[in-house]
Amino acid sequence: MRVGVIRFPGSNCDRDVHHVLELAGAEPEYVWWNQRNLDHLDAVVIPGGFSYGDYLRAGAIAAITPVMDAVRELVREEKPVLGICNGAQILAEVGLVPGVFTVNEHPKFNCQWTELRVKTTRTPFTGLFKKDEVIRMPVAHAEGRYYHDNISEVWENDQVVLQFHGENPNGSLDGITGVCDESGLVCAVMPHPERASEEILGSVDGFKFFRGILKFKG
Repeated sequence: MRVGVIRFPGSNCDRDVHHVLELAGAEPEYVWWNQRNLDHLDAVVIPGGFSYGDYLRAGAIAAITPVMDAVRELVREEKPVLGICNGAQILAEVGLVPGVFTVNEHPKFNCQWTELRVKTTRTPFTGLFKKDEVIRMPVAHAEGRYYHDNISEVWENDQVVLQFHGENPNGSLDGITGVCDESGLVCAVMPHPERASEEILGSVDGFKFFRGILKFKG
């Protein structure tokens, strides 16, 4: 399975994601911000980092690059798209997932391990988990607080992917820290599954996100 790893100026988790995709058995390839055609890919991951230095707000400049038009086309072709941290902010910025990820309740960079509850298993990335399974992955962000004007609609549509279990470190509404579009194929998560994909890192819970892409049958 050919999976694109999108790179913007300021991306810094791209190599981590590429490495874990290889471990999972995929054929990852780097994709630059100015590429306009991704038809040869089976899925895409938008990794974390600080695209364009987070100027204006996180994800705002990356959202208007040519590659995001190509990502929209992949979505129309019903191919899986995963955004991690800055990637999640970008997906929210372009409207491919509901709501926004904004400045943390305590406005500072937050880097810590968190416990999370998997709230839906209908996405390609969470299909190997059990509903309400508690997993462990780290967060690392300054703008990760989730907000939506009509939060009940997100719950009713089964679009909540991850929810903080116990401590809510950034003040996200309802502790939500991962959402998907209505189809479930586009998923935006603030925690870093690639940083929890090998025993040496302290958790392998995140590895299932990448194995799940390969198990997906479109």
